[in-house]
Amino acid sequence: MKVLTQEECNQEDVDVNEACPSMTTYLLSDAPNAPMIIVIPGGAYHHRAYHEGEPVAKWLNQAGYHACVLRYHVAPFHYPIQLQDGQYAIRYVRYHLPNWGISSQSKVGVLGFSAGGHLAAMLSTMFDDGIESPEDPIERQSSRPDFQILCYPVITMGEYTHEGSKQNLLGETQDASIIKQLSCENLVSDHTPPAFIWSTAEDQAVSSMNSLLYVQALQKRSIPYDLHIYQEGRHGLGLANDQHHTRTWKDACLDWMEHYIK
Repeated sequence: MKVLTQEECNQEDVDVNEACPSMTTYLLSDAPNAPMIIVIPGGAYHHRAYHEGEPVAKWLNQAGYHACVLRYHVAPFHYPIQLQDGQYAIRYVRYHLPNWGISSQSKVGVLGFSAGGHLAAMLSTMFDDGIESPEDPIERQSSRPDFQILCYPVITMGEYTHEGSKQNLLGETQDASIIKQLSCENLVSDHTPPAFIWSTAEDQAVSSMNSLLYVQALQKRSIPYDLHIYQEGRHGLGLANDQHHTRTWKDACLDWMEHYIK
């Protein structure tokens, strides 16, 4: 995995190979105990939306959190490579925290939008404690995030799915077993990390039923969560700075992290 600093990413001559996942780090100076949040932009597994990447990382920095933006595989690459990208990103971050001047005890979370929210939910329900004796010491790290933030997420591959995301993730392999396997409401366990989730009732692309299905599964397992479904707002709002009320998701999220995560 190629890892770039914010300064390197801003250079016009940086070449990022679509066939190779990468991350861009946005690190605070002198904040050794601050959590690290891996930002996962949406884009229907077809592309990665810029406004759900770097601007979000910079907002997190302003709020006192380290961040990095994951550039994961999109179509024509299909599952499971996206999950593998995310799992390796979490392991990589955990392994390198001390090298970045961050405590190895700092929490590592995921924050995903839309299809990136689906990937974040997969990472929060499909993880391991590390692979024994691999050649790559990074693989020995846990791939479990400590918390998850899901923004108008795709959750299910079933009735309420986003068809474009489903097609781009699965390709032609869409039998009933894989659809059930990748519907995250079916994957919640007692070890799923706490969640902050928001969506809008007006979202015509990804129904808020996705969030409700996931919360129902979290509730059954007694996993802590905060759910916010705002009335107004189209799909893909990102930080939602131009929304009168929906933009308050950011304050609600920061309050949640301050209370439950830090």
